[in-house]
Amino acid sequence: MHEQRYLCMNNVINRLNNISFRQWNLALVLAVLALLAFALYAQHGLLLEPCPLCILQRVAFVWMGLVALLAAVHNAAGFWRWVYVSLISAGGVAGMLVAGRHLWLQSLPADKVPECGPGLNYMLENFPLAEVWESVLYGSGSCAELGWQFLGLSMPGWTLLWYVILTAGTLYFFTNRKGA
Repeated sequence: MHEQRYLCMNNVINRLNNISFRQWNLALVLAVLALLAFALYAQHGLLLEPCPLCILQRVAFVWMGLVALLAAVHNAAGFWRWVYVSLISAGGVAGMLVAGRHLWLQSLPADKVPECGPGLNYMLENFPLAEVWESVLYGSGSCAELGWQFLGLSMPGWTLLWYVILTAGTLYFFTNRKGA
């Protein structure tokens, strides 16, 4: 029994090692498309209005997906592969930070939650960009709402998990120097 488990795990590791950096980037693009499709379904199908931090998390996923698409098309090696990995990882880390902030806001007691401010579209049209950026990162009462959960995790909990998986996978496949 123990030997079968070892052989199964060894088989999984061997299959992972056979995935090229290009294939990983294409898988990352597909994962991002699926995540964004679910976000749009949640917004339009489940009628969950995204808060400013949700929008920033979407932007981080879009960033990761676009850079991964460029990396897959370019299929670079050496310096350019390092650049792509750095840009994808930067998007992942930015997403992790925003999702972490979002989770923190959701964990606050009701009396500590920041007050709701104007909507993001209104702020972008009427305030300087620096003030909008500060307000968005600060979060608002709408960011603290637990509107959706699955298996005990809220939407930002799931996005944080996906940022970790996609960023760790990118770093793993960067170190796996297999070509096209």
